[in-house]
Amino acid sequence: MRTSPRRQLISDSVLAVVMTAFSLLFALSVGPHTAVEWEGLTALPQRPADAFSLVLIVCCTLPLVFRRRWPFLILAATTVPVVVLNVLDYSAGLGDLAAMVLLYTVATQRGLALSVLAAVLVMAGYLAGALPGNQQLVWTDHAIIVVVTALVWVIGRTIRLRRAYLGELVDRADRLERAREADTRAARAEERSRIARELHDVVAHHVSVMTVQAAAARTMLEKDPQVARDALVSIEEMGRTAMAEMRSIVGVLRTDGPAERGPQPGMHDLPGLVDQMREAGLTTQLWLEGEVRQLPPGVDLAAYRLVQEALTNSLRHAGPAARAWVTVRHEPSELMVHVEDDGRGLVLKRENGGKGHGLVGIKERVALYGGVLRIGPRPGGGFEVRARFPLKDR
Repeated sequence: MRTSPRRQLISDSVLAVVMTAFSLLFALSVGPHTAVEWEGLTALPQRPADAFSLVLIVCCTLPLVFRRRWPFLILAATTVPVVVLNVLDYSAGLGDLAAMVLLYTVATQRGLALSVLAAVLVMAGYLAGALPGNQQLVWTDHAIIVVVTALVWVIGRTIRLRRAYLGELVDRADRLERAREADTRAARAEERSRIARELHDVVAHHVSVMTVQAAAARTMLEKDPQVARDALVSIEEMGRTAMAEMRSIVGVLRTDGPAERGPQPGMHDLPGLVDQMREAGLTTQLWLEGEVRQLPPGVDLAAYRLVQEALTNSLRHAGPAARAWVTVRHEPSELMVHVEDDGRGLVLKRENGGKGHGLVGIKERVALYGGVLRIGPRPGGGFEVRARFPLKDR
């Protein structure tokens, strides 16, 4: 988990203050004779700390407060006072340690080229300040400095690469999660659209037929009660059929158990559909051409729903004296469905605002199976719906 910038600034401020305090204490307490007491070495020509050197020591460590914001610039700026202190034989305190901290910061937060340049800058500052005045140092001492510098750089680069790798893994997981959510939303939208089409086809067809028959029953109630009674019986049967189909469709939405689903209607149910239209008052004729064969389930249902929606629109909009024709042609490579009427459905549809989901559902069904659809007025008057469904060779 990443640390907030405010907490990073606080921690860097504490680090800078602590290192500055210890650096000043080290410069004031450690002199040239201290090395003799510790190591038994010859006293080094080191000047005692004064105000000038203490200011330079502060300039070496206190800028660590901004080490995460401008690490390379801070490293370049602090290298100068370290070199000046070493050249003038002052104690640099913890200035060399601060340079290592800055090198580590550059290696972890900047690119390869800048981190290499930072390592070169650290070594150049060490050589410029240490070699001229420290003749007591041997080549092993210099080798240790080189090894420590390289080790700090390698650790910083390793941490940077690991962070980048983990960040890429997190980004990839986020992308996969977003893609999965998008696929889920698309699947849900497609399923909702399919259920909406099914519900519309069932409800619009049966309710339209029931409305026409109810109007006929109301008209004939006093003139011919028997005709009205037959119409009411037909309305009852149509209502039961509509409820059964709606129960089958809505059952798909249940999650507490398997839905009770009956077989979906298909082109073999067209004669019954045509009879329903005739009973509702729409003179309808059906022609079947070509060799009838078994259709793919999706095409079979889509073609049936197309005929159902087209006849329902003819019943609602074509007028009381209109006639409708349904032509189904089976060909080796395609299925052609043509529904037409001689009424004035286009005029009525414009008067009603042309609103509805039936034609949209037809277009979606035909497009889903790669078909070609034409909807519009007939040349001789009336309205027609023509669709061609491609069939794969079997």
